[in-house]
Amino acid sequence: LTLENLEGALSNPQIVHAIYKSFVVATIVGLLSVALGIPTAYGLSRLPERLAYAVTTTLFFANMMPSIVVAIPIAAAFVRLGLFDTALGLALAQELIALPISSFVLLGVFQSIPREFELQARVDGAGLFRAIFEILLPLAKEGIIAAFLLSWMLSWDEFTFAVLISPIRPTMPVLIYLYTTRGNILEAAAVSLVLTLPVLVLTILLQKYLKGEYMGGGLKG
Repeated sequence: LTLENLEGALSNPQIVHAIYKSFVVATIVGLLSVALGIPTAYGLSRLPERLAYAVTTTLFFANMMPSIVVAIPIAAAFVRLGLFDTALGLALAQELIALPISSFVLLGVFQSIPREFELQARVDGAGLFRAIFEILLPLAKEGIIAAFLLSWMLSWDEFTFAVLISPIRPTMPVLIYLYTTRGNILEAAAVSLVLTLPVLVLTILLQKYLKGEYMGGGLKG
C-alpha cells in the first residue's frame, strides 16, 4: 500500500460515497443514542438499584442475540417501509445495539452525580426539566461525549446490519468485504486505513472522557 494507492482510492466515487454514508450513519446513531439514552438513563438512575439493574439487563437482550437473526426481519420490514439501503434505515437498525450501550454509560454518569445537586435546584424553585438541563446535563457533559463517541464508533465499523440492510450503496466495512472477495486487495487496504484512522483518534479522545465510574451503570448493589 502506497500513498499513490491511497490517493487513487480517495478519488474513487464508490469509496468516497461509502465514507460519506458511513459518516452520516454513525453520526445519526451517535445523536440518537444520546437523545434517547439521556432520558432512559436518567429514569433508570432514579429507580431502586436492583430494579435499574434488571431493566438495564433487559435492554441488552438484542445484543445477546446473533445480529443476523435480528437484521433479516428488519431488512424485510424496511423494504416495505422504504428504508432499505438508506442511511436512516441503517442507523435505526444499528440503534438496537448502540442504545443499550449508551444508556448503560449514561446510567453510570447520572449515578455518579450526587442527587443533592438536583434536589437543591428543586428546592430553589427549578422545575424538573430546568434542573436536568441546567444542572445535571452540564455535570454529565463528559459522559455524554463518551456515550456519543462509543455509539459513533460502534456504527462506524458495524458489518452485519450494514451488509443486510444497505448492500447496494454500502458503507466502508461492506465495501472492504466486497473488494477483498473480488481480489482488489490494494483498494481494500486503502479503505481499511481510512476506516481505522478515525477509530484511533476517537480512542484517544475516549481516554479523556470515559471514566471508570461511568462503566458501572446499574451494577451497584
